Parts: sequence; C-alpha cells; structure tokens
Amino acid sequence: MNDEARELLREHHDQEEHWVSVSDLMAGLMMIFLLISIIYMVKVEVEKDRIKEVAIVYNQLKNELYQDLENEFGEDFNKWGAELNKDLTIRFNEPKILFDLGSHKLKPEFRDILSTFFPRYVSIITAEKYRDSIIEVRIEGHTSSIWRKHTSEEDSYFLNMRLSQSRTRTALRYVLGLAEIENELFWLRKHMTANGLSSSRLIYHENGVEDLARSQRVEFRIINNAEELMAKILELNR
Repeated sequence: MNDEARELLREHHDQEEHWVSVSDLMAGLMMIFLLISIIYMVKVEVEKDRIKEVAIVYNQLKNELYQDLENEFGEDFNKWGAELNKDLTIRFNEPKILFDLGSHKLKPEFRDILSTFFPRYVSIITAEKYRDSIIEVRIEGHTSSIWRKHTSEEDSYFLNMRLSQSRTRTALRYVLGLAEIENELFWLRKHMTANGLSSSRLIYHENGVEDLARSQRVEFRIINNAEELMAKILELNR
C-alpha cells in the first residue's frame, strides 16, 4: 500500500472515531434529558396526589361539619328564618327580627336567637376534628341596595357599608360576651371577624329583580385552610 493510500485510510479512521464520539455524546445527552423528564413527571404526579389527598380530606371534613350543623340546628332554622348552605354558611334571612330599619342595634328577637344559637355553634366548630382546619369565622352583614329616596347609588352603597359594618360589630360584641362561650374566648378572638359588605352581594328573584328582604341578612361563614394547605404543598414541591 502506497503512502497516499495509507494517508486516506488514516483520515477515514479518524473521521469514524470522531463520529463515534459525537454519537456517544448525543446518546449521553439524550439519557440526561430523559432522566430529567422522568424526575419532573414523578414530581408532578406526587404533587397531584398530595393535592388530591388534601381535597379528599377537606371534602370529608366539610361534609361532616355540614351534617353536624344540620343535625344540631335543622329543627330551629325555620323558626329563626335561617338556612344552612352547602358552603357551611348559616344565613339569617328575616330582616324584621334582626335590626330596625337603619339601626345597628340588635332587636330583642335576634339577641334571643344568638343566645341560643351561638354557644351550640361554637361547641361544634371548636371540636377537636374541626378547629385546626378553620382559619376564620366571619360574621357578614349584608344590605339591600336601597337607602332613602333621592339618595344616589354611590351614597347608598357607602351609607349601607357603614350600617352593615356597625351591625356586624354589634353582633360580634354580643356573641363574644355570652358567658357560655367563655372557655373558647381566646380561640374565638383569634378566628372571628366582623365584615360589613353593604349591597355588594345582593340576592335576586328568579326574574332578575332584587330580593330586597333576603338581601338584608346576617351570615356566619366558615373559612377553612384547604387553599392554604395546597399552597404549602406547591411551595414544597418547587
């Protein structure tokens, strides 16, 4: 074999070694990307499983709490003009027994209802299986959109805001002053809030007309920590 042929053979051999090296490198990179993809998919599945677990526990607690409230107060709601919604809100609907028109003072009938209702309500929500999952118990005051004649819509909203805030503060002060809940007063002060929402969440008839009576209401609303737990899971998985 002459020198020229040997040189061509050597160059061909070098090129083969070069492509083998590049091929090995590409194969290695593909394996790394595949491994990263598998790890990512595993983390996503773990995250989904944890969120699903939180959702299952939350729904179970929610259903149990709903049933406990229904069992305790089911026979009282009609005579109180109240109802229990699936979101665990207890709504007092009858404005004639709540407050006088334009007043924030509790009517005697409503004081009597709260005196009967609230200690029993507290005994349920502060039970061991529920209390750690509750981050807030809101007393919400709602009004209709009406104020007085010749009052603008904007002025009516803010006047009703002031009224609804005063009413919820009055209700909160009253229930926290009941002797029957004294043992849970520390927990209640940390978790209970008074929220006046004016006419921001009106209730309507089926024909789309505002239900003036039902819009004027007081609600006890439970806020749980399901969203907080999900946010922590997402943060841990980052």
